Amino acid sequence: MPSAMIEVSHITMDFRMDKNCTTNLKEYVLNLLTGKRRVEMFHALDDVSFTVDKGSITGLIGHNGAGKSTILKVISGIYRPTKGTTRVQGRIVPMLELGSGFDAELTGRENILLNGAILGYSKAFLLPKVDEIIAYSELQDFIDMPLKTYSSGMLARLAFSIAAVVEPDVLIVDEILSVGDERFQRKSRARMLEMMTNAGTTVLFVSHNLRQLREMCDRVIWLDHGRIRAEGTAQEICDAYEKEAEATV
Repeated sequence: MPSAMIEVSHITMDFRMDKNCTTNLKEYVLNLLTGKRRVEMFHALDDVSFTVDKGSITGLIGHNGAGKSTILKVISGIYRPTKGTTRVQGRIVPMLELGSGFDAELTGRENILLNGAILGYSKAFLLPKVDEIIAYSELQDFIDMPLKTYSSGMLARLAFSIAAVVEPDVLIVDEILSVGDERFQRKSRARMLEMMTNAGTTVLFVSHNLRQLREMCDRVIWLDHGRIRAEGTAQEICDAYEKEAEATV
């Protein structure tokens, strides 16, 4: 029986929202002292629980604001939940935002070592893999240029190439496979499937691309207003989601 690599247990995530639309510190202090500060709680996640088994590719689906990116950040340790716990076994590589963990002033080559170090890999481990990462990214002509000159697609290539070569135990991906040209997207999808099959990498990713979810996932979780609406096979959940979307048009 597969063991759970990710365990999410009764996660609630609340955010305080400033309803005064305060734009500076002076305004904030005056509103606070005069009792005019208006704060509203936004419930991004409400008692969310699920597990992800070793070697599976699980997709997260839902409308904008459903809580998809928030739960990925909780699992990755970026957010501390208001309530609940998460547990991840093994080394995790989160690919949540383009350029996260990168320095725009450094070159692509320098950022490979920087990003790898942030992910917990030693310089001794990374140095022999640099050429392989560069080759996979297909950025040979730009690798010694500052990252601030890169397009969003080039950033996505570099970020995914680092993860693809170091082979983490758990890969967390937020829409990054939808960036870049179609050929590299196909290459990335194929690499994710290879990582899952040969290295046993567990993948949890967000996408609005139903074709991509059906093609890659063995399971999909549907989030709706911070709660789990449904979970099941990729075909079953994507069909239900698509049917509802068409009915509301």
